[in-house]
Amino acid sequence: MHKELKVWQKAHRWVIEVYRHSRSFPSDERFGLTAHLRKSATSVPSNIAEGCGREGERELARFLSIAAGSASEAEYQILLAHDLGYLQPEVHRQLDDQVNEVKRMLNSFIRTLG
Repeated sequence: MHKELKVWQKAHRWVIEVYRHSRSFPSDERFGLTAHLRKSATSVPSNIAEGCGREGERELARFLSIAAGSASEAEYQILLAHDLGYLQPEVHRQLDDQVNEVKRMLNSFIRTLG
């Protein structure tokens, strides 16, 4: 079910972009910002999928809320990577636009659940 959701699809594509662009981060960030950004980004579609596997709309809404929190965390980490010079302005803008689109979709989905 989760693979059919547009929000999951967008989040999944965004995570792939995060991985692609974070490959160029300095090697001394491998266990720092790179790992944290990837973990928080991956948490977004993972929590959407887990919520879809639970019973009831209340549980789904809870996991969508967790996904939104992880998206906000990753949004900051993308900003930090940009401010540290690890991401070019156009890449930062692209990743930031994508994560904000996912956050809007998550919040809208949560509102429909009630």
